[in-house]
Amino acid sequence: MMIWQQLQSLVGSYPLALRGLGTTVAVSLIGLLAGSLVGFAMGMLRAGGNRVVRLVIGAWVDLIRGTPFLVQIFLIFFILPEAGIELEAFTAGVIALSNLAACFICEIVAGGIGAVPKGQVEAALASGLSRWQRMRHVVLPQAMRIILPPLVGQYVLLIKDSSVVSAIGLTDLTRVGWLVVQRVPNGLLVFGLIGLGYFIVCYPLLAIARRIERRMGAAHAEVQL
Repeated sequence: MMIWQQLQSLVGSYPLALRGLGTTVAVSLIGLLAGSLVGFAMGMLRAGGNRVVRLVIGAWVDLIRGTPFLVQIFLIFFILPEAGIELEAFTAGVIALSNLAACFICEIVAGGIGAVPKGQVEAALASGLSRWQRMRHVVLPQAMRIILPPLVGQYVLLIKDSSVVSAIGLTDLTRVGWLVVQRVPNGLLVFGLIGLGYFIVCYPLLAIARRIERRMGAAHAEVQL
């Protein structure tokens, strides 16, 4: 009977769960889109900018990657108001996730660009292409084959990291779990379903990553033949 009552309570929490799922998707989508744009720009500058720019970007990337995401989001949400900058929980979560995404994507992009054979760049330079033309027509098309698999994998990790926004009161999937478990005292059942929700959101990206890896593996085998 107790299990039946718990299931009834879970069904009653369906609207709240949908709201949490929507918040998780919204924070993740906006954060990843903004983080990708900024991260690609940072990665290109880190790979080919002047020394000062590379050092500044490298220092920021190391700082963000070397500190807990929870601390970063607390700084944005709780400390910035002391400087007169007050942000809503959703905005603070998006900014924090975008910044984290940008730093990880920056390293992936910079690594992919750095892996392009120097001979290709020298040949493009000898052809009279400008710096932007070399990057657009020669470097990036080759680098993207290296960048895409880890990039998609990083997206999955960042979506899971979005669960940290629950710590500042945003009603995402994780916070929904904490709210529901107070009415349904079955943590295994509740958070099992929350985990399933994250899996549903992440699975399409996992499938895309596997597809990209298979295609790249087949292309590499053809080149070797």
